[in-house]
Amino acid sequence: MKKDILSLLDLEVGDFTYLFHRAIELKKRFKQGIVDRPLIGKSIGLIFDKKSTRTRVSFETAMIQLGGTPIYIRSTDTQISRNEPVEDTARVLSRYIDALVMRTFDHKLVQQFAKASTIPVINALTDYSHPCQILSDIMTIIEFKGSYEGKKVVWIGDGNNVANSWVNAASVIDLNLVIATPEGYGISDYVKESSAARRDLDSKKHKFSNNIIFTNDPIEAVKDADVVYTDVWLSMGQEDDFEKRKKAFRDFQVNRELLSNAKPDVMVMHCLPAHRGEEISEDVLEAPGAVFWDQAENKCHMHKAILETLILKTGTAKVG
Repeated sequence: MKKDILSLLDLEVGDFTYLFHRAIELKKRFKQGIVDRPLIGKSIGLIFDKKSTRTRVSFETAMIQLGGTPIYIRSTDTQISRNEPVEDTARVLSRYIDALVMRTFDHKLVQQFAKASTIPVINALTDYSHPCQILSDIMTIIEFKGSYEGKKVVWIGDGNNVANSWVNAASVIDLNLVIATPEGYGISDYVKESSAARRDLDSKKHKFSNNIIFTNDPIEAVKDADVVYTDVWLSMGQEDDFEKRKKAFRDFQVNRELLSNAKPDVMVMHCLPAHRGEEISEDVLEAPGAVFWDQAENKCHMHKAILETLILKTGTAKVG
């Protein structure tokens, strides 16, 4: 039975644990010059409606490093652009490739593909969520902080798709999360409710001190933070809203003054690209020892773990 990753609510605790372990192992082997080619003869398709640097290149590189072939597909070049039903395209692609990676606007489109496909479908970003990003981010926290358990992770900024995926993750694993957003720009009720439902379900199987706090106070939020995370104030498709957002978010810049309220060894994260002088100050972004570039690199190693696991049905994917 195939397994998809459309949101982090699709994963169990064991899935998270396995992917973190495998991604770190693959990265270590790569740094040692060990060549892993488990996906020789396999291929993936990448349908991207949204522009991308890190996500596209890291998925393509991940597949190449594992011995497989990535095929980049512009949606405008497919018959979908001529009104072929999504389900028909999904059925056909399932006969050609071994997994499909999608980056698009409407989350329902990814769900449609997954429902009709017989191959794994991986969400590489929708307006609703960005699950693979958070998997690689938590991998980075494990590398630099030893573990995510017991750590306070604080999101500062817009309640966007990346923030949604943090809420999803904290509803499944033992992660202490604070979401600080300007009033009117918070996490949607749908995300809160679906995550809360998953948390309530899992509480019957797992006993963990899960904690998610929502606030409009960035200073209070970052007190004693182990990790502070931010993202752009303006996502793709919101360009007409810039001046209004800039005013609403002016107190939510991650800068030295705000970070003075966190732990002395606080780790700052950003999924990039960064708008210097907006959501994050130049001196924080360029600080010695900053992890932003390690964070970006880890996308490739996490994507290798995801592709290997879903295509070969290794680890927890064996049981679907």
